[in-house]
Amino acid sequence: MDAVLSALKALAEPTRMRVVALCAQGDLTVSELVHILGQSQPRVSRHLKLLCEAGILQRMREGSWVFHRLSAAPEHAQFLPKLLDLIPKEDEVLVRDQERLDDVKKERAEKAAAYFSQNAQRWGEIRALHADDQEVENALLKVFTPRIDQDFLDIGTGTGRLLEVFSPFIKQGWGVDLSSDMLAIARAKLEEGGFTNCAVRQGDMYQVPFSADSFDLVSIHQVLHYTDEPARAIFEAARVLRTGGKLGIVDFAPHEEETLRTHHQHRRLGFDDEELSRICRECGLKMNQIQHIPGNPLTVTVWVAEKE
Repeated sequence: MDAVLSALKALAEPTRMRVVALCAQGDLTVSELVHILGQSQPRVSRHLKLLCEAGILQRMREGSWVFHRLSAAPEHAQFLPKLLDLIPKEDEVLVRDQERLDDVKKERAEKAAAYFSQNAQRWGEIRALHADDQEVENALLKVFTPRIDQDFLDIGTGTGRLLEVFSPFIKQGWGVDLSSDMLAIARAKLEEGGFTNCAVRQGDMYQVPFSADSFDLVSIHQVLHYTDEPARAIFEAARVLRTGGKLGIVDFAPHEEETLRTHHQHRRLGFDDEELSRICRECGLKMNQIQHIPGNPLTVTVWVAEKE
């Protein structure tokens, strides 16, 4: 009761209701909200502080930027959507806010597309060497068997592709990545696709910004070959898994394509089953399934382990 009353008090102000209506549609920075609302930065920051203190919004730092999004706290999950539904969409102020929000999203999408275009050749060269991405994604979906009551985390999410794939089958999904450029692409793609149950935030694979036992499913997709310490990354993934949860690792089987090391910064030229099974065992995980998907010349392997 106290949490609901505190939230209602915080919302009892026109600008804060506008802020919540905007953040319900995706992550927004202070500067973006300043632009949309047409108010000063100190004033907007004050409103955001009150909403965060009431637990309605959550802050996510990403380098020098701070994003705000609607809280997923269970004490607010029931009444906030109902409250937002009561706001008249034809309100002149809200219509103007929506137009400016659309402009912000359009600018994001354009920046993301430009970055992707500049780097598409690099990813295309690697994709040409291994199994079809859709075949790999389908294999991961099949072994994970996600459910609508489950929470999913994609470590090293990149452009957020796995969040798009898993979104229809899960309760909520999070992606973490260190690259702000990649996160910009992921945000734009999630917004464009309407994947509202998924979000991304900046984070290190060795220090995932979530508490222990937070997820039912965790993926590390084509990331381990960039790492100096794959065991640390797997240990961290195991930490945030709930008991009985599944970790899915997708990476290359051992190979001799040295160009991936010299031109694409791969630290490891693939992993064998015995090595990853041993690491998972040391992290409290039991390897349940291994699937090899041949490519030319690279074979992609899907390893699935369960937290005991």
